[in-house]
Amino acid sequence: MSNFFCSDNSRSLGEDIIGSAANHQTYILVECPPPWASEAFDSKWVPSNLKNLVEEVKRARLPIKFLLIANNVSHKSNRTTLLIYQRKDGLGSGYRKQEYSLPNIEQVAGLVKKWLHGNVTEHEVETSVKRDILVCTHGSHDRCCARYGAPFHFYASELVSNLYPDTVRMWKTTHFGGHRFAPTAIDLPDGRYYGALEPDIFKAILTRTGHIECLNQVYRGWGVLPPEIQVLERDLILRYGWDWFSYKVAGRIVDSSEDNSNIIAELTFEKPDGSIYCHQAQLFRDAKKTVELKGSCGATKDSVFTKYTVTNVWLASQKIASYTV
Repeated sequence: MSNFFCSDNSRSLGEDIIGSAANHQTYILVECPPPWASEAFDSKWVPSNLKNLVEEVKRARLPIKFLLIANNVSHKSNRTTLLIYQRKDGLGSGYRKQEYSLPNIEQVAGLVKKWLHGNVTEHEVETSVKRDILVCTHGSHDRCCARYGAPFHFYASELVSNLYPDTVRMWKTTHFGGHRFAPTAIDLPDGRYYGALEPDIFKAILTRTGHIECLNQVYRGWGVLPPEIQVLERDLILRYGWDWFSYKVAGRIVDSSEDNSNIIAELTFEKPDGSIYCHQAQLFRDAKKTVELKGSCGATKDSVFTKYTVTNVWLASQKIASYTV
């Protein structure tokens, strides 16, 4: 089994990766240099107050995902960056960022506790950064993320520093699910997930240009939508093109059969001109696409990963923007 790589296995089986984006209300990203332990918050640079807070939040079942992040200068920095991304309600376009610069990682837990009880402005900073792209390189958790994530992060960092040095940041990050899609990434603030990434396709995602069909291979889904209906959003991206990324979107499950094998899903979106459209679609659990495989390199048994297919899409309503002179 030592030669088994879950990412190679998923690709060889032709797994469709859509519908695998995790649905989190909040991401709390803490700068902490590697090496990282298999369980991220057991890492040697993580203070006990932060580890305890992460465990408390988990016990309270708050919809918060904590991740450790690092870039190529984290180990030399005398400040600790803390990023909090919180989902916007209603028709939205992802998450709202708050960024803090702290003297050291020991102060993170105290600030996060204050944040949980209401907004905090101390140590908050404004930057020119418009996007934070996280690539999982957490090899101690799953070796595919070292094998594929680390070299991909190196390439992506070079590309970003050439194209968008002031407005996009690349981060290495600890595990956020889906190692079998390594190299895998989250693009914030929109909260979209990608996997099986390759340089050319990453450049298209970064610049939002080129053939939109490339997303068929690498798009895991949008983390603000329930996993079952992420496949519908991909369908609409392919229909509307890169313009879709500037739309405000909300989605819901309108109806589903008792066993969830048939679903009526709805996506409402607003274009920049103010016009609003609502698409509904029928989704069915697709036995041909559903796969049974090991979800990680260390898995001891296969898991079933259910896949959905969009059978038809119809325009349920539209409201064209009205302009007054």
